[in-house]
Amino acid sequence: MNQTTRYLQSVAGQEDIEVAVLVNYLLFDAIKAGASDIHIEPWESTLVVRLRLNGVLNELVHLPLDLMEKISGRLKVMANLISYVTDVPQEGHAPANPELGGVELRISVFPTVRGEKIVIRIFDPSNRSFDLGTLGFEDETLKAFKALLARPNGLILLTGPTGSGKTTAMYSALYHLVQRSGPTISISTVEDPVEFHLPMISQAQVNLAKEFTYPVALRSLMRQDPQVIMVGEIRDAETAAIAVQAGLTGHLVMSTIHSGSTAGVFARLINMDIEPFLLASSISGVIGLRLIRKNCMLRDAILKKMPTRALQQIAVQQGMHSLWQAGLHRVIAGLTTLEEVLRAVSTDQT
Repeated sequence: MNQTTRYLQSVAGQEDIEVAVLVNYLLFDAIKAGASDIHIEPWESTLVVRLRLNGVLNELVHLPLDLMEKISGRLKVMANLISYVTDVPQEGHAPANPELGGVELRISVFPTVRGEKIVIRIFDPSNRSFDLGTLGFEDETLKAFKALLARPNGLILLTGPTGSGKTTAMYSALYHLVQRSGPTISISTVEDPVEFHLPMISQAQVNLAKEFTYPVALRSLMRQDPQVIMVGEIRDAETAAIAVQAGLTGHLVMSTIHSGSTAGVFARLINMDIEPFLLASSISGVIGLRLIRKNCMLRDAILKKMPTRALQQIAVQQGMHSLWQAGLHRVIAGLTTLEEVLRAVSTDQT
């Protein structure tokens, strides 16, 4: 049973529910489950809360519809949004909170005919690794990607639907460049929004309210002497033209673009009035990304009725610490004695 359900069962009635406490429990459950997003949405008769786990939405709890405005108001306060406005979309950012394990939240509120739908994107800086080698690329693909990153100029485009890992791949590529070149390389980004703060990289966030758009930022950035430029997304012809030109004039440029297929990227850019000969000269590579769920080796081994010793070896490979290992760590730390560990745990429990 999740903490949210336990809390709801512990209160006498709906009027005794503290919304701030309820919201915290929703966030705790999502973080503990390793969710990337929380969807809070009014349905016909309930306010449903779903978690996106490994790309798939799973129901967490159904709440009374009467709580919708209170939960929305609480989340708006956390993200510094206008709490009394309910008929227009709003987006905001809740900074890292030690009470929530240091995660950051990006909160999006969208009006629907039944009320406001809220989607919370969870960012856990302590649980994100930007290592190209751990993203699951095939060896040949990874080698080709690194070869593209070794070039001094050109345009690298990543394509795929929302949530397919494009930003993570670009951040990992930038981190790879920083590891390779250290302080000898100048890297700048223009993003909407900046999702993670990367070391030794100058990151900027567009601000439409102040007319700080992708094209405006890129034009100014070209005078900042960057060697590598990362553009969060190519959305319009003007941004596309500047990115192509930058790739032709001695800059290594990375960006994302939405397209139905990898080959379709070229048609999309041509439809933005970019000349084909410019695309042929500037684009170094196009990478299509999708996220897929991996099989659980331990689960498959159980289904195959593998021997206990084989199951244990697989578990250790997956990061399990045996009772014997845990006991020895406590002996080394001076918390107990070897005799006590030998009394409680047999040596074959390794």
